[in-house]
Amino acid sequence: METDDELVAKTKSGDLGAFKDLVKRYEGKVAGVTRSMLGSTADAEDVGQEVFIKFYESLKKYRGEASIGTYLTRIAINLSLNEIKKRKRRWSVFSLEDEGSAIPAEENKMDLKELLLFELDRLEPDFRAVVTLRLIEGYSTEETSQILKVPLGTVLSRLARAQVKLRKGLSEHLNE
Repeated sequence: METDDELVAKTKSGDLGAFKDLVKRYEGKVAGVTRSMLGSTADAEDVGQEVFIKFYESLKKYRGEASIGTYLTRIAINLSLNEIKKRKRRWSVFSLEDEGSAIPAEENKMDLKELLLFELDRLEPDFRAVVTLRLIEGYSTEETSQILKVPLGTVLSRLARAQVKLRKGLSEHLNE
């Protein structure tokens, strides 16, 4: 099995098969990040595909300072945050009510995983990104800091605040 560095070198020299191998190797990781950030939606799939397009376009600039997985995660987080901003603009343009403010009517049918994803979706994007990277994807605090390009203290603060919000949201719905 070829290493990531070998596949990157081959891709840079025009071997599309090597790029296809990189996509196969990391598509699950990218899908996990985009689903955590955007939910299981068509937008998440679109962003996932866009991640690999951006990655391919930026390969000439890739210097190998971060692993391919970290590099792709950074792209996935950035594109997901952009998509969240687009959603907010669309919602405000159409003056829709805040759809994320209440549990759907079928709440009783929600299992714990669905409820957790619902509460995760209610977090502000910066908090959701930290939770996704630290708790779902398993990156260290330092790696999360590097991916998001924010100080370590900011990562720790956002994580702590996000956990409080998640606990509160979950406990409200579990105690009803």
